Amino acid sequence: MESHSSSSFSSFKSYLRALSDTPNRLSRRACSVSTSSEETTRLRIRSGSEMKRTLRWYDLVGFGVGGMVGAGVFVTTGRASRLYAGPAVVVSYAIAGLCALLSAFCYTEFAVDMPVAGGAFSYVRVTFGEFPAFLTGANLVIDYVLSNAAVARSFTSYLGTALGLSTRTQLRFTAHALPEGYNELDLIAVAVVLILTLVICYSTKESSWLNMVLTVLHILFIVFVIVVGFWKGDWNNFTKPGNPENPGGFFPFGVSGVFNGAAMVYLSYIGYDAVSTMAEEVKDPVKNIPIGVSGSVVLVTVLYCFMAASMSALLPYDMIDADAPFSGAFREGSEGWKWVSNVIGVGASFGILTSLLVSMLGQARYMCVIGRACVVPTWFARVHNSTSTPVNASSFLGIFTAGIALFTDLNILLNLVSIGTLFVFYMVSNAVIYRRYVTNGATNPWPTTSFLFCFSLTCIIFTLIWQFGPSSNKPKALMLVACLGVAIALVQLFHFTVPQARKPEFWGVPLMPWIPSISIFLNIFLLGSLDKPSYVRFGFFSGLIVLVYVLYSVHSSFDAERDGTLGIKSEESVKESSIIERQVCSAKV
Repeated sequence: MESHSSSSFSSFKSYLRALSDTPNRLSRRACSVSTSSEETTRLRIRSGSEMKRTLRWYDLVGFGVGGMVGAGVFVTTGRASRLYAGPAVVVSYAIAGLCALLSAFCYTEFAVDMPVAGGAFSYVRVTFGEFPAFLTGANLVIDYVLSNAAVARSFTSYLGTALGLSTRTQLRFTAHALPEGYNELDLIAVAVVLILTLVICYSTKESSWLNMVLTVLHILFIVFVIVVGFWKGDWNNFTKPGNPENPGGFFPFGVSGVFNGAAMVYLSYIGYDAVSTMAEEVKDPVKNIPIGVSGSVVLVTVLYCFMAASMSALLPYDMIDADAPFSGAFREGSEGWKWVSNVIGVGASFGILTSLLVSMLGQARYMCVIGRACVVPTWFARVHNSTSTPVNASSFLGIFTAGIALFTDLNILLNLVSIGTLFVFYMVSNAVIYRRYVTNGATNPWPTTSFLFCFSLTCIIFTLIWQFGPSSNKPKALMLVACLGVAIALVQLFHFTVPQARKPEFWGVPLMPWIPSISIFLNIFLLGSLDKPSYVRFGFFSGLIVLVYVLYSVHSSFDAERDGTLGIKSEESVKESSIIERQVCSAKV
């Protein structure tokens, strides 16, 4: 009897232990997140109030379409066609769209695993450490500010078109005392930026509804432009320039011109990155983020290609207005349809407003998360109690954007934005490979690091040969094929010799490591298509970022505050806390 009682008591204790461990096991199963996710959540506590999870997949698709279409079609298409690609700007958009989609897959894997604000900054930080993350995040914030300033100035151009004004400068004031390129003061752009700043400070969900309304109106205008453009257009314009002395054909500037155009229009796809940085405000991120990010990129790429083809059908490439290409095409190329240019001016204005709205939402959340890591003052990280939005970051960047939009010419802004965006997407593609194949403290990182270095170096050599190789076609083609063969061999060797250290629990990039490797190649190749001044400006801003990091960030950052060291922390060094577990689980489940 005593033995039986002892056995029963032992069984009861075992049952109690199993019962008490059940929530832990269920939590581990349902909320299996990496330590890096917990660390990211720990940083989120610095914002005080949490951002509300109110967004669903259709909100994300709306943000993605609204964020990308306005900037791409109505700002960069005219310049890319007239200066670089000609009618083949359609192909430029397809190449840039493929590159964006591959990068979007990489973003999506991170966003599903770590559904917090911060996008590329958060992803690179948990993978490569604090300094590469700050260099990446700060460059992306600069990209957002400059692109938003460019888009805001473009709004003034299209507003003038909608009002029937003949030139873009009539709504601007010229200050003759200022240098060329900085002397046209745009008060309308400033007003638009400040008004949208107030909107995004008020509420993210209300911002989504405003974006939805403007995006629907914008899509109606886009369909109208495509239909009328093909109806009234002339297919001869795809091969014949307006001036016979200019190069003709579908590829007037050759294949290199197509890739140069793709590098410029890549600015058009910065909107999906803004979608990923709103992951902290998404309900059921495992389901909604992949649909929202990838779906918006595919939809927008199709719209871009059709609109670029419509514009090319209406007018020869050398007669396209670089600042307002679509309205200019109807104004110059379709007799009896000049009124359409006014309608397009109205539609473009809606598109530009949605693009600005989404990009300004994204830039504020980047700045908020950078503030959480203390590499910039934590004042930027505060989330307002009543609005649940990062009011401080939104206000500061809105005022900064308005100041740049007041002075700076559109042409000065575009290339700098493209190079920064390509650099950020390149870093995220590297990060997703490293994170799949390396577990800190348990996996040797050198095989993966060596692969990433050698593959990037091969891509750089390929790009340099493409740009500066011998003029003779046969030797150049042989060198390019050799580099391509080496790159493919590197990926294949890495794939068969290095096992993956972790498998994504919910959603991962397919065909690993091929898709992120192709993304790395395309980003490097498009970087090689940009001009020298772009690199000079990029180097200048990167130098400023490094200076800020050395003088301020390295002393006050979250990493330095915790243990006085920099770089990546081992996964075992991060202590668990109940509040972090609750927040991470609520984000995942």
